[in-house]
Amino acid sequence: MAAVEPKPPETSAARRLARGCWSAFWDYETPKVVVVKDRPLGVVYRAVQLLILLYFVWYVFIVQKSYQDRETGPESSVITKVKGISISEHKVWDVEEYVKPPEGGSVFSIITRIEVTPSQTLGTCPESIRVSNASCDSDEDCKAGELDMLGNGLRTGRCVPYYYGPSKTCEVSAWCPVEDGASVSQFLGKMAPNFTILIKNSIHYPKFRFSKGNIASRKDNYLKHCTFDELSDLYCPIFKLGFIVQAAGENFTELAHKGGVIGVIINWDCDLDLSASKCNPKYSFRRLDPKHVPASSGYNFRFAKYYNVNGTTSRTLIKAYGIRIDVIVHGQAGKFSLIPTIINLATALTSIGVGSFLCDWILLTFMNKNKVYSHKKFDKVCTPPKQATASWPVTLALVLGQAPPPTPHHPSASQLSARPKQMVDGPGATVGQWFSASEPPQQDPKGLAQL
Repeated sequence: MAAVEPKPPETSAARRLARGCWSAFWDYETPKVVVVKDRPLGVVYRAVQLLILLYFVWYVFIVQKSYQDRETGPESSVITKVKGISISEHKVWDVEEYVKPPEGGSVFSIITRIEVTPSQTLGTCPESIRVSNASCDSDEDCKAGELDMLGNGLRTGRCVPYYYGPSKTCEVSAWCPVEDGASVSQFLGKMAPNFTILIKNSIHYPKFRFSKGNIASRKDNYLKHCTFDELSDLYCPIFKLGFIVQAAGENFTELAHKGGVIGVIINWDCDLDLSASKCNPKYSFRRLDPKHVPASSGYNFRFAKYYNVNGTTSRTLIKAYGIRIDVIVHGQAGKFSLIPTIINLATALTSIGVGSFLCDWILLTFMNKNKVYSHKKFDKVCTPPKQATASWPVTLALVLGQAPPPTPHHPSASQLSARPKQMVDGPGATVGQWFSASEPPQQDPKGLAQL
């Protein structure tokens, strides 16, 4: 027969490792309480517990109000209305002309300066000198039919003198004259700081079925005689445009010339555990466009007014600079709820155990007697092997409160081989004598044999 090849040691070691991991998976660990009489360590332990307790009591429960159920982002509606009259060098401007769009939504623009190009008609004229590749010296520099998406029209292939100066540009078929050739600037911002803006805002938190508005429920016409004041007229949401720009930290004259975007932010943070009168709007103002970046600062847009003269369609092109107002509403509401309270209490109680973890790490790492502490803290207890079921005399003796009888000694194989000799030498020996030859006689404890 072929000899059996021994298993490689790597395989047996891997099996022992796997068996050990599988056995350790079913181990049960329970904490062991060890009292360490060390004052500095006790001070650290109590200090950590106190800090954790203060964090949860002051910050989590008092500041953050984590015992409340919360809802963010209320349902909101905004209606705006602007009033005021302004004048420029040539005319008087009313609301219908300087507010765009006129619907009164949460985003609107107030025109403060315009560049007007009047009497434009469809025809041919020099391209704007600001357009790239528009300058030319001869017709060869202008390609007929070429369309520049940043230009004003379709090139005809001719090189013509510009509106003013000795320069020449390519001729285009467009609304003529183009904007840069005949625009006139008008400033409307002289009276603009006194424009009034009414901002009506209503919010609703559906989870808590709570609604409120920023206008007081009064029957008199108090809105006709008030303006916003944070202390005296919080529920009079009528703001002057100059006040809004000043509250945003901007210079009105500069902003009116270049344009810009101002955000009116209404914040509704409501603690619904209190009365509804404690839920009040908070207003803040800031500029939204990056004024320090020349490429993206300012605000302007274009629109045209069309009319017909002698059967010819004409238009007035207006490039408007203005102050755009964005009304932004946000907030959150909170109300007591049992579930977040229980969750945060459980988290607080669990976090207190961080003190024990920190002190254990200090003891096991930095203390002089860390090995002694480790020996005291970690014990390994193995389950004893199962014993054979006791016989009925032992059970009866335990019930009567007496000592159990001695366990019978079973002879070994060598003793069994020697006993026949004793029986041959003493043929008259009894069974009791046969046992006495192998073990000393035992007395009956407490008269158990009488049973």
